[in-house]
Amino acid sequence: MLVIYTDFGIGPYTGQVKAMLCRQAPGVPVIDLACDAPSCNPQAAAYLLAALLVPIPHDAVVMGVVDPGVGNSDRKPVIVNVDGRWFVGPDNGLFSVVAMRGRKVGCWDVEWLPEQLSATFHGRDLFAPLAARLACGGDPSGQERRPADLVGNDWPADLHQIIYIDHFGNAVTGVRASSVAASARVSVGGITLPRARTFSDVPAGSGFCYKNAFGLLEIAVNRGRADAVLSVGIGDAVDVMDQAACSAKSSRNE
Repeated sequence: MLVIYTDFGIGPYTGQVKAMLCRQAPGVPVIDLACDAPSCNPQAAAYLLAALLVPIPHDAVVMGVVDPGVGNSDRKPVIVNVDGRWFVGPDNGLFSVVAMRGRKVGCWDVEWLPEQLSATFHGRDLFAPLAARLACGGDPSGQERRPADLVGNDWPADLHQIIYIDHFGNAVTGVRASSVAASARVSVGGITLPRARTFSDVPAGSGFCYKNAFGLLEIAVNRGRADAVLSVGIGDAVDVMDQAACSAKSSRNE
């Protein structure tokens, strides 16, 4: 399976990439994991990617492109293998979270270049052919290097920020729900929100946080848009507090 993960949005770019993948790897299924990853934000996109991989087969090839440094010679292309899955894209941190959570990780420089390489569309011209080659059983052609040298290797285990706003206005954080106590509350923009299991557990119009379907803490408003009601967006800091900290904060505010 070939999996596409980008910030390209709706438009011609995803179609161009899929056409290249189908031409280079005929018969291999091509899946759109997301075309609306956090735009030009490899760090936020990295934490989201790691959470979205659960249903993806372990022998899949993921072509990931969130690449504000395209055309910059300091930004190198890279191939990474994490527990059997291949990842192809820019070495800008996009695969660092997946790698840090993996058990067996390999990393290769990209030495091959196509005859024609657009200065602004490496997704189609460079990364798609490389991904297709791997999906057809090929090997990475570059020099192997240390996974510890990947950009973003020093990022935290969880990112205490909003990393994604979905179609409904819900605000996904980079914090795994399993990493915090069930009694923990989330504070964003100076507003402290209670924890709930699902939307119907709180009154209409009320904000809350919950474990979403991807295993991340998510901020929502029942029958409303959290981004509008709470005035939050990608990059906003998220403070996770245990019950004792919440009680102390409440006492100080009284």
